[in-house]
Amino acid sequence: MRAFENPALKNFAASFASDLVFAQVFISRRGSGYELRHVADCGLEDAQLQILPLTDLRLLAQSTEAGAFRPLKSAPNLRRGWRVSIASDAELQSALDQLYPGAIADWHAAQSPVPPVTNFREFTNRQTGMYRIAQMLTDAQAAQVITAACHKNFCLKQRLWTVANLPADSRDEKSLLPCLEPCALLLEFARKAMRIEQEEQLTFPLAPAELNTLVAALEHIAEHASTEVREGDFNAAANARRAQLVLEKLRPLVKGGASVDLE
Repeated sequence: MRAFENPALKNFAASFASDLVFAQVFISRRGSGYELRHVADCGLEDAQLQILPLTDLRLLAQSTEAGAFRPLKSAPNLRRGWRVSIASDAELQSALDQLYPGAIADWHAAQSPVPPVTNFREFTNRQTGMYRIAQMLTDAQAAQVITAACHKNFCLKQRLWTVANLPADSRDEKSLLPCLEPCALLLEFARKAMRIEQEEQLTFPLAPAELNTLVAALEHIAEHASTEVREGDFNAAANARRAQLVLEKLRPLVKGGASVDLE
């Protein structure tokens, strides 16, 4: 009997001749096999990196350098300092699935003329229980939430799904790793964002210089996430995605250059 040939894997393996950067993984061909390492380590000598067995990649992907759990495997915080030798295309798929679950299948689906995406409204309209509240976000609010939650500081997936008036991500801005529908982390963030929208709104008169100070502080929180705040703890005021969401709301005011009303 003829062995099953996975078209997704076949097309992925044929998509590059010598090497490929896939999110934070540098894939290079080595004879009939491959070697994988962190993209930031691609210039290091082999002896400078720890040799890992293929089966250890799932454990590697579970935590950051600081030991924090990684709820989103496409976050740009994959640990460095390792390399893995891969003997075949099948092992390549196994390796990438441990680092980025479903990566090759999603990549293959994204190559079709009309990728099978689930857009924000379709996704939220089928939610029930405590997540139904995400349906209440306006298109403008949803766009801010998505832009903040899926920012390149937090996720390397190229978002192909969208909401009205929000373009999909650029491949150059993110990576070859596609995102075909909102994830559970995005849904939880949308739920929290809508709860915040329902709070009483405050007004703060600020001079442009003061606004710039506030923006600088928020940018620091968003770009240098505290190790003391869990990535998915959206109740924490110092959560990086919450800081990014406030930035998305402030940017139009910064461009205006006038005294601002943060309502």
